[in-house]
Parts: sequence; structure tokens; C-alpha cells
Amino acid sequence: MDDANWTSVSEFVLLGLSELEALQPLIFTGFLVTYLLNLVGNSMLVGLVWTDPQLHSPMYFLLSQLSMVDMGMVSIILPQALVHALTQHRAIPFVSCMAQLFIYMVVVNMEGYLLAVMAYDRYVAVCDPLCYSAVVTRSLCLKMVAASLAVVIPHGLLHTIMAAQLRYCGNRLQHFLCHMQSLMSLSCTRPVTKELVVSTEGVLVVGAPFAFILASYTRIGVAVARLRSAQALRKALSTCGSHLTVVTLTYITVVWLYYHTDSSNMPGQKQQVTFLYTSVVPTLNPLIYSLRNKDVAAALRRAKRKVLTWGT
Repeated sequence: MDDANWTSVSEFVLLGLSELEALQPLIFTGFLVTYLLNLVGNSMLVGLVWTDPQLHSPMYFLLSQLSMVDMGMVSIILPQALVHALTQHRAIPFVSCMAQLFIYMVVVNMEGYLLAVMAYDRYVAVCDPLCYSAVVTRSLCLKMVAASLAVVIPHGLLHTIMAAQLRYCGNRLQHFLCHMQSLMSLSCTRPVTKELVVSTEGVLVVGAPFAFILASYTRIGVAVARLRSAQALRKALSTCGSHLTVVTLTYITVVWLYYHTDSSNMPGQKQQVTFLYTSVVPTLNPLIYSLRNKDVAAALRRAKRKVLTWGT
């Protein structure tokens, strides 16, 4: 499309999960329940980690950071989606859309990097347990979290600036948030530079955590296999089970989103999987850690007893 067909875009219209008006009450209810469960579950987990002395360890510090990222992820997406589903006014100003895109990219990629840092924590716990307390310290965790932020913030800023400079020939986004692929599909001309950045820098930044997680669990698997002990296997599963479950849920949806062919998509399917990735999986994380982690479950019981004691 040539430049003559390009017009300045001052706002975008987010079409949501579905344009069918009859489905909006159901969509609103799903968004609201997911948002409330996410805030309650993750805030409870953060509160337990911060207040229970037995959870004052590097692993649970990282878990609290993951919970805060999960709350941030839904908080930049679902409140706006709730308003759009309830009022049918789905416009978002251009500047607000770019701001949402930037924060979304930062928190989504931070999720992957935190999972990678937690994979390193689990690797040391299984493969070198005697040195765990000396190797994995609060200071090291803070440095790794800061290093992750130093990667994901420039990454989000780069892609947001490039998205803001695209020439758009329409403003109707087939999504419930300002999503990079949806924005690129509205470009008047093929954004070759942007595509090149996505296929190089983007793949490296997004793929690095997954590669690190895969390498960590490969080393864990080799170490456990050498022990040839059912007890060692049970201990490794107990140590890594919750984290491995969260990683599996997260990357199954990521792989589907970015490697599933568009030709086989049902209408709205990518939006639905994005909702699973950005909202449902982060809501399940505290539940997974509470059910599969004895320390968190014990801390929850202690907190419950304190509440009941205060009540009497």
C-alpha cells in the first residue's frame, strides 16, 4: 500500500476476544474472576514470603518476584479489557497503546527471565545441595533480577519505539490488548526493519531464558540419572516439581502463539491463547506452588492459625 493511503492514527480500537455483543457478559465475567483470583492468590503468596521467617530464603524471594510480575501482567491488561467488555467503548489513545505495549513486553519477558533464574536456583539445590546456601544468596538473586531488568527494559523500549514509528492504514486491532503482531499487521508497508529486529534481537532475548531453563533441567536430569535411586528421583521431583509445572504451562502457550501457523487458526483463537498465557497461567502459579510446596502450605496454615487466634 502506498503512502497516499496512510493516515495519522490517534487511537486504536481493540476488538477484544469477540465482537459478538451477546458474549460480552460472559467475557466480562471471565476477565473479572481471573483478575480477582490472580490478585488474591499472588498477593497472598507475596505476603507469606515477606512475613513468614521460614520463607526468608532466596528461592522464596524469587517466587515473590514472580508473583509481583504476574500481578503486574494482569493489571496492565484486564482492567482495560473489563471496561471495554462492559461499555463497548473499545478505543484506546495511541500514546496509551504504546505505553501498554512497552509495559506488557517488559513484564512478559521478565516472567521468562525470572523462571530462568529460578531454574538456576533449582539446579544448584539438586546438583550441589551442600554448597547451596553459599552459592545462591539473596545478594546473587538481587543481582540476577537487576540484570534481567537491564535486558528486558531496553528490549521493550526498542520494540515500542519501532511500533510507534510504523505507518498505520487502519486502527482496528484484532486483540484485547496492544499486541506487537497485531500492530504490525496494520502497517501500510511491510516493516522489514521491524521484522528483522524481531527475528534477531527479539528471538535472542525471548529465547535465551528458555535455552537456559532447558540446559538447567538437562543437567538436573543427568545428575539424577547418575544416582540411579528412586529416592533421589522423588527428592528431585519434590524440589523442582512446582517450577517445572509452571515452566511447562508457560512455554506450551508461548510455543503455540509464536510457532502455530495462522492458516489453521479458528477466529479469535490467538486472542484466547494470549488470554491463557497472560492471565490464566499467572493466576494458576500461586495455586501450583501452594499445593506442591510443603513450605508454602505450612506457612499458609501458620497464617491461618494467626488469623483465627486474632479473631478470638
